Amino acid sequence: MNTRLPVLDLNDINQLRAALLDTREWTLALYSHLTPMQWQVPYLTIINPPRWEIGHVGWFQEYWCLRQRQDTAPLPSRLKNADRLFDSRHVPHAERWNLPLPKWEDLLRYLETVLQDTFAALDRSTPEERYFFKLALFHEDMHTEAMLMTLQTLGYPAPAMPSLSLPPVAAQPAVGEVFLAGGAFCLGTPPEQDFAFDNEKWAHPVTLPAFSVSSTTVTNKSFADFVDAGGYHLREFWSDTGWQWREAQKAEFPRYWRKDGGSWLVRRFDQWRALPEEEPIMHVNYHEAEAWCRWAGRRLPSEAEWEYAARAGHKEGVDRYPWGNTRLSSGQTSLDNVFSGPVPAKALAQTDSPTGLRQMIGNVWEWTSSPFAPYPGFIPDPYKEYSEPWFHTHQVMRGGSFCTRSRLVHNRFRNFYTPERSDMFVGFRSCATR
Repeated sequence: MNTRLPVLDLNDINQLRAALLDTREWTLALYSHLTPMQWQVPYLTIINPPRWEIGHVGWFQEYWCLRQRQDTAPLPSRLKNADRLFDSRHVPHAERWNLPLPKWEDLLRYLETVLQDTFAALDRSTPEERYFFKLALFHEDMHTEAMLMTLQTLGYPAPAMPSLSLPPVAAQPAVGEVFLAGGAFCLGTPPEQDFAFDNEKWAHPVTLPAFSVSSTTVTNKSFADFVDAGGYHLREFWSDTGWQWREAQKAEFPRYWRKDGGSWLVRRFDQWRALPEEEPIMHVNYHEAEAWCRWAGRRLPSEAEWEYAARAGHKEGVDRYPWGNTRLSSGQTSLDNVFSGPVPAKALAQTDSPTGLRQMIGNVWEWTSSPFAPYPGFIPDPYKEYSEPWFHTHQVMRGGSFCTRSRLVHNRFRNFYTPERSDMFVGFRSCATR
């Protein structure tokens, strides 16, 4: 079986249209199993009301693909009061629970009308205009992951989506610790890449000293050792802000864990199960990751170290993924929710980089030690609110999770959340201290 595929060409109208249809089908499928009562979610600062979020992705597509104009006011929406309802730039988060949202059937009709009009506009678009269709695609892809995060947060059932059997665990990589020589490289996305978010622009020179990084992410077993050793009560392993968070939350162990007798259980969506020891630790915040590293005599990689490691062993321009420039076929990576959850950290040897780093793309996002900041010469793209408001208050995550869309993530992609958040599908790998 050929497991290597060409990189998706989103400049091809047919491939872009198929991707837009695919992400819309995901959007509508993710909450389709919920009962009417489950649609009425409580107010939480880390989620959105489901009906609002679905309306928002349709609004975003309509605004950027059909309505926005460079030199004049946007065209009217196809839905009455759409801007006052669904424009996240101007609708405060807390207000989204109290808006007079359209009936479900009207919302579905709006989304379908927008999608069909988007297809028609795509057919007559110029290459330059296709930037906005890709923006809408990736924006919706990110919201589908956020929707799964909402189901996990609320303890709702997972959607009934097709799933592959878990892959066999590969042999432990020959080297558990990978030494990298460091040196000068260009961090970020080069201008010739097909699409880049503004926070990835542009590639700029960085010089790193030599460092060593673990070949796999930290597992549940390794993190449980920290918990069982009293790590949440040992002040010396926590930063000042991390300890303040732990004290305020009275945290004793990771989010979604609980003890059953002498064994750890973990909640995945609405199901409690025995903690899978060989899977990566997931749903820990930056402070918890940092504390584990100090306890283990390790540290988190910087963002530059993470990207350098993911690209090491490849020539410049052949380093979109840790394994090269081709895509791996479905089931060869832990992306696109193909396994309905994470896989063991040692599985999927085909994702290895030339230096032996496994699953740097997919399975769980990975915290880095770097605050989210602009690259030199940063200029916001037309969607100005994507990055700029969050600089210096968020922490960089890299790599993608089991439900991140494979067309979205790559070695240079930057994700970012505030350091106290742990509702994301996030873990970490570690570096040796210098």
